[in-house]
Amino acid sequence: MMRYFCLFIMNIVFLTSFAQVNERLKDTIEVDSVPAFADPKYREDQFYATISYNIMQGKPAGYSQYSFSTGLSAGFLRDMPINKRRNHSVALGLGYSYSNIKHNLVVENMGGENVYHPVKEGSFDKNKLVLHYLEVPLELRWRNSDSISHKFWRIYAGFKVSYLLYDKAQYEPAEGGTVKIRKDNNINRIAYGAYISAGWNTWNLYAYYGLTPIYKDAILENGDKLKLQSLNLGLIFYIL
Repeated sequence: MMRYFCLFIMNIVFLTSFAQVNERLKDTIEVDSVPAFADPKYREDQFYATISYNIMQGKPAGYSQYSFSTGLSAGFLRDMPINKRRNHSVALGLGYSYSNIKHNLVVENMGGENVYHPVKEGSFDKNKLVLHYLEVPLELRWRNSDSISHKFWRIYAGFKVSYLLYDKAQYEPAEGGTVKIRKDNNINRIAYGAYISAGWNTWNLYAYYGLTPIYKDAILENGDKLKLQSLNLGLIFYIL
C-alpha cells in the first residue's frame, strides 16, 4: 500500500508540473490572440496531497525513533470564497491519512492486556506502529491569486478531526518471530489537530500538530502514562 501511495504522490507532482507547462503555453497563445477573462466564480486548490516526517512528541524515557517515520495524506477540499476578489476563503473537506511510525516502543499482549515498553536499539529487526485515518479538515485561506494565473502565494491555516480506521503495531525481534497487535483499545479512535501550509505555486511547506495523544489509556511498565503526540513536517501539493 505504501508503494502505491508514493506512486500517487509522484503522479500528483507530475500532473502539477504538466499543468504549469500547459498554462505557460496557453498564456503565450493568448498574448497573440484573445486575452483571457477573469472568472468571477473561480475556486482554488480543491485537491491536496501531503508527504511528511512524523516526529513524536511527549516521548517517555528510553524512547527513540529510527529510519524515516512516514506521514502521507490526500483528499478533497471544497473552496468557498468569502470576499469579492475570492482570495479569502474557507474550505471543508474529506481525506485519508497514513502514518508509519518506526520506533523502539514495543506493544505486547500479556494476560489479555497490552503492555508497552521501550527496548534497546539493535535488539530488533523491525518495530513500527501503522495508523490509517479518515480525516475531515477545515481551513481558513489567504492567497493573492486570480482566475487567470495560478502562480501565487498562499497561507492556509486549518484544523482537522481524524477517525481511526485501522491500527497495527508490529514487532520483529532480532532473534526471530513476529508480534502483531491490531485494534488496540488503548489508542484514541478520534483525534484532533491543527496545521498550517504556506508557499508559492507548487511548493508549499506543511506542519501538523496532533492535539490528541495517540494513546488514551496506555500505561508503561514503570507506571507512567504514555503521552505520545504527532508532529508532522513536510510538503503539501494542491491541485485545482
